[in-house]
Amino acid sequence: MGLIENVLKKVVLDEATILKKIKLSESVFKIQLKSESIKKAEFTPGCFLRLGIGIGDGSISFKDKVRSYSVWNINKKEGRLDIAIATESNGVGAQWVANCKVGDVVYFKWKKGNFLIDKTADSYLMIGDLSALSHLYILNRNLPEAKQVESIIYTKNKNDLFEDVDGAKPFNFYSLEQNPIIAIIKLIKEIIPKMKGRKMVYLAGDSRVCVALNQYFRKELNWNTKQIKTKPFWNPDKKGLE
Repeated sequence: MGLIENVLKKVVLDEATILKKIKLSESVFKIQLKSESIKKAEFTPGCFLRLGIGIGDGSISFKDKVRSYSVWNINKKEGRLDIAIATESNGVGAQWVANCKVGDVVYFKWKKGNFLIDKTADSYLMIGDLSALSHLYILNRNLPEAKQVESIIYTKNKNDLFEDVDGAKPFNFYSLEQNPIIAIIKLIKEIIPKMKGRKMVYLAGDSRVCVALNQYFRKELNWNTKQIKTKPFWNPDKKGLE
């Protein structure tokens, strides 16, 4: 193990143990981590976890050894949290989650970012693919019950779309091909008139979809930038994009 990786383990990253590994669908695993440091975390729904993948494995390049995953659920009292990892890309993270085992030690760091819960709107539209589902779940779960929530959650195979940690399926699921911008805009046109009061949209997942829809909301619907929350999780032409 190199000097930089030793510094990462001992100084930069916190240590956690894998408590559970559950296959939720053909393309998604749920991983539950336990760590004393989770009990002390200053957590806001929408935070990410920077997870060290393959530390100590010389076959993986250094830039590929850290991946970001949405925190799907957290129990600070017991020092546990859940993440969901999609394996469609078959990248380094997908390979890691296929091979990791209960009891393995992993290393992580918190990343707050800007794609966090915002309770200032009256109605919300959640738009995302399989990679964004757990993130949108925790945002939805932490909004006040009085808020109106609409949704467009999509993937090619709807059977890959899993339920929330509490067993609920509060979102509308759609079977759509990759990069389905025209189909999503058609659905948006049907949904927007139903939304009440101050509106907000969360856009997540495929970066191509995020960019196109961000422009649509700003230029076609004339929404203020503060109403539009955008987070590209991945891009088919790039490696390592969150």
